[in-house]
Amino acid sequence: MTETQRKIGMLVCLATIVLAVLDMQIVSAATVPIVRDLDPEHGIDRIPWLVSAYALAAAAVLPLYGKLCDVLGAKRVLLGAVATFLAGSTLCGAAQSIGELIAARAVQGVGAGGLMSVTMVVLAELQGPRQKSGGAGMGGVVAGGGMALGPWVGGLLSDHADWRWVFYVNLPLGLLVLTVGAVVIRLPRHPVKRLIDYPGAALAALFSTALLLLTEWGGKKYAWSSPEIAGLLAVCVAALVLFLRRQRTAPEPILPLSMFRVPELRWGFVVQGLMGAAMTGAIYYVLLYVQIVRNVPSSSAGLFLLPLALGMSVTGVVASRLAERGWSERTFVIGGATVSCAGFLLLATTGTDTSLWLLRAELLVMGVGFGQLLGQLIQLVQEAAPPHQLGVATTSIRFFQTLGTALGAALFGTIITRLYGTPRVTATAAGRDSYVSATDTVFLCAAGLMALCVLVAVRLPRAAARAAVPA
Repeated sequence: MTETQRKIGMLVCLATIVLAVLDMQIVSAATVPIVRDLDPEHGIDRIPWLVSAYALAAAAVLPLYGKLCDVLGAKRVLLGAVATFLAGSTLCGAAQSIGELIAARAVQGVGAGGLMSVTMVVLAELQGPRQKSGGAGMGGVVAGGGMALGPWVGGLLSDHADWRWVFYVNLPLGLLVLTVGAVVIRLPRHPVKRLIDYPGAALAALFSTALLLLTEWGGKKYAWSSPEIAGLLAVCVAALVLFLRRQRTAPEPILPLSMFRVPELRWGFVVQGLMGAAMTGAIYYVLLYVQIVRNVPSSSAGLFLLPLALGMSVTGVVASRLAERGWSERTFVIGGATVSCAGFLLLATTGTDTSLWLLRAELLVMGVGFGQLLGQLIQLVQEAAPPHQLGVATTSIRFFQTLGTALGAALFGTIITRLYGTPRVTATAAGRDSYVSATDTVFLCAAGLMALCVLVAVRLPRAAARAAVPA
């Protein structure tokens, strides 16, 4: 590739990240209009499934995407993921019920599983080993911008056009990415053909599905002691045992267990999963709070995430520059987890009359924390991974984040339902007090997750120890 083609290819990658983050967040501000249109009586208690179905499908296919990258090449896999994502977006826009929309979100999630993760692999190959930190940092900046743009665009479209355009807006940008990426991007071919562990991928999907349903239904749709939950637990444990056994015996495992011998990968995966679960509480329940409790319109509600995105973007740029000057990624991971924990503790003090400017300041604090975590953690994993497993390692860290996001949405949704009941789009004064108490509990639980994240992050090896790990 020429230098011009390489730069265009990087812009395509960044646009793909925008597409992934935009659609992940664009639904958050449009959930209330969607519920009002499709199921105003009982739809709001199914809001977590709009997140969970998307995240679950993405988590189920992420390990397979990583192996496909290492076998078929990252470009082919990325273009296939974008095409699947666009098909899912079209189905979402045409949905006539909450059930249809949830199913279409799952199709979207299958494509979205490759958008962010495979894009980071393509960026790494386009830039080369000496400039990977710049790609990870820029990806974090773009992700922060998409986080701000998504809810605002979603609310704007649902208020002034139709919520279906929340999904149709993906099509022009997605088609542009698909066309330019196919023509411009040229990556080294993979002459060695390897087997793909499809049984392992199926077991990973079965485990992910059973685990999410367990957390979604347990104590809500079914009692924890019910036969249904016991059956799901048995399926979950059996799938995990069989998956681990398959990964030990498969010639080409989709998630090589040898990666867990590298401390950066082992602890990095745990940190990413905890962060994914906690971020769900920061985004969706802040937006629901300002709409249900403070009666803020959907288009304006999305603007409340601007401080969060600003903190993420600015901190991501600063962290990337400092990392290029020799600062340790471990420092940023520990610092980011600590600041994020403090931000959630501040959010847990929110009341029915809390100043909205104070709420924005608390979200800014959280953005400063997450901005340190996102790009630098991916960079740490990419540097520690063996070169022939770059695709698997990159998609694996996204797998754990996506699985954490799905579990976080299910768990926090269960907390809201247990403490508040089935919330309505509108609430009385007493209902608002009860809902605020429930959301404060969600924020407190998220703070606990980030505190655990700090304890895990300190186990990451220091730079000197990391340099001694054999490739």
